[in-house]
Amino acid sequence: MEEPLVRPRSLTAEAAGLRSGAPGLSEYVDRLCALVERVDPLLHAFVPEPGRHRRLRARARELTARYPEPTGRPPLYGVAVGVKDIVHVDGLPTHGGSALPPGVLAGPQAAVVDRLLAAGALVAGKTVTAEFAASAPGPTRNPHRPGHTPGGSSSGSAAAVAAGLVPLAIGTQTVGSVIRPAAYCGVVGFRPTYGRIPVAGVIPNAPSFDTLGVFTADLAGAALAASLLCDDWRSAGDAGVDGGGDGAGAGSAPVCGVPDGPYLERAEPAARRAFEEQLTRLERAGVTVRRVPLFPDFAEVTRQLQTINRFELARSHADWFARFGGLYRPETVASIRVGQGVAAEDRASALQFRERLRERVAAAAGAAGVDLWLAPSATGGAPEGLHGTGDAVMSLPWSFLGLPALSLPAGRTPDGLPLGLQLVGAAGEDERLLARAASVERVLARP
Repeated sequence: MEEPLVRPRSLTAEAAGLRSGAPGLSEYVDRLCALVERVDPLLHAFVPEPGRHRRLRARARELTARYPEPTGRPPLYGVAVGVKDIVHVDGLPTHGGSALPPGVLAGPQAAVVDRLLAAGALVAGKTVTAEFAASAPGPTRNPHRPGHTPGGSSSGSAAAVAAGLVPLAIGTQTVGSVIRPAAYCGVVGFRPTYGRIPVAGVIPNAPSFDTLGVFTADLAGAALAASLLCDDWRSAGDAGVDGGGDGAGAGSAPVCGVPDGPYLERAEPAARRAFEEQLTRLERAGVTVRRVPLFPDFAEVTRQLQTINRFELARSHADWFARFGGLYRPETVASIRVGQGVAAEDRASALQFRERLRERVAAAAGAAGVDLWLAPSATGGAPEGLHGTGDAVMSLPWSFLGLPALSLPAGRTPDGLPLGLQLVGAAGEDERLLARAASVERVLARP
């Protein structure tokens, strides 16, 4: 068996230590760069960057001079963050996982990077992405089993957090590009409500779905990152949720819905068995679990999402593809060609279908008293090989609807690969999702 490269680090602990001065930023940067130089030639989570150490040492000196006193330091003071390589960062070229000339893809720094820097973070580097956040994979390996995919398209971000290269990384999700790699790599992935983190400065895939998200080692780290990156963030108390309690039987314990039907049947047998075991553990701990028929027309949901996705991918790349189509990889070319054949009226019809589906799902949740939907984060463990990124289908309906979703590490396949439990909240209720997920995380953490 291949040697695992798994050493995730707590974002909250690392941020607290850096603000207190332990370690100092120069020492922290030296350790970070030494770790990347040692591990990343095996993992390929980061886009290669000559001069990374020099750049980070200069940024560390700036931060040290700006914030000499611990009490005045911002929440992510000095924390190293990986940024997916479709997100523009001043001073770092954007490749988008492609062979296109970086200058062609250049643009203003992304709003999410502005927020990271305002919080005191260090951009450790660009993380590898599937080509243009679609399906043609990059070279990144899964830290748990390097011969297996880390998922995609946010492959480098998930792997970098799982391997402990950084405690926080930024990804994007159009269909399943945060939740699935989080599950495959055994870390937490949070994809907020569509539009909650501004996507200005991010190369588009399908703008009706594209959403920025985060990877961390645990739920507390995801909550910290979300509070700094999402628009109009409220505390759990302001959101009307008591985040305290012990989990089992606590007032904060959510009512969890299981979406029975064709959608759930897409999970592989091992993932379904693990999911049922997780539901049993939650019920024994006092969490209410209700099975609700949902998505009986799941094949049509899939078709309508793909109609919008392919149309918008072709539209997003119309100019670049006309000039540089010969440099695109075959998987991306095939998707763009399909999108070029989709009529604008078919996309409009699919968007209307989505609005009706939103009403149906909200009504089903209300009728059953469901606070959170639960499902496997992926169809199973990470597939062997690096030629693909796995199946995004378990994220598909929630991404279609723009609902906030979270993947918690939960169990393993019979051969030891990580699995994830997906929690999905109501639109705009990201704070409630994270607060309520705490009771679920506590149950899953028990022996």
